[in-house]
Amino acid sequence: MPPTDRAIPARQRILETADRLFYQEGLRATGIDRIIAESGVAKMSFYRHFPSKADLIAAFLENRHERWLDWFERAVEARLGKAGAGLEVIADVLREWFDEADFRGCAFINTVAESGSSADDASRIALAHKNDLAAYLEALARRLHLARPQQVAAAAMIVIEGTIVRAQMTDDADVVATCRSLLKNLGQAAMKADRKSPR
Repeated sequence: MPPTDRAIPARQRILETADRLFYQEGLRATGIDRIIAESGVAKMSFYRHFPSKADLIAAFLENRHERWLDWFERAVEARLGKAGAGLEVIADVLREWFDEADFRGCAFINTVAESGSSADDASRIALAHKNDLAAYLEALARRLHLARPQQVAAAAMIVIEGTIVRAQMTDDADVVATCRSLLKNLGQAAMKADRKSPR
């Protein structure tokens, strides 16, 4: 291990290794022994920080939730500064993510798909992530003065989730353009509805 890596606290090294392996190879396919070996920590040190694999998975998901949502919100807000910008800027943010070399879909969708259960801790964290994303979209719809912001957020979630899955499954170059068109139409329809609603 390079000297600079030794200076990183053991817990952080474990989490960084788990983040890479869990995301790229899946939760089930990644064993604890491999994470211990690649993070360069002693087994005793590992279990002092994470008594079980379930504890590590929960920490991985919570850490990824914070980082991804923070990045997503900042990227959307930066694009909303342009005149006339609306929900469709979300597609441009997704494109930036899809273009990353290590993109392998949504860690939270992947987690639920692997789990096969909505009752375990990992699936509950994944659902909480999606609920927080939907809450942000609803707040965004309100700021854009769109009618029925909760319904707009629910529809936008379906578009976004579908786009992420299609991007992961296919090499379709049009998937982001389709997402952009759908979100733009959604925003315009809600704008029209807002103008028609009684004041």
